[in-house]
Amino acid sequence: MSEVACAHSSKLAQQYYLVYQVPIPTAQLVRRVASVMQEYTQSGGVCPFGVSLLVCGWNEGQPYLFQSDPSGAYLAWKATAVGKNYVNGKTSLEKR
Repeated sequence: MSEVACAHSSKLAQQYYLVYQVPIPTAQLVRRVASVMQEYTQSGGVCPFGVSLLVCGWNEGQPYLFQSDPSGAYLAWKATAVGKNYVNGKTSLEKR
């Protein structure tokens, strides 16, 4: 399902660019993709995405990092880790 989420993200970014002639703001892209992920968790007849996403971007001279979980909830981070060994990854990042 991660391919579906990535393809959807690309389509949203392309549609935004075609309308506004500027790249989509990272926060807006994450909000829209997370909304679709949330819909899939509550809709009948479709499977939830079942993936966590890390989305990074650059807007107005600032870096952004967002994490979205399979339920569609998302958070902004300065640094984070996901996956099987995420606890060790986060611990390592906190030490820096």
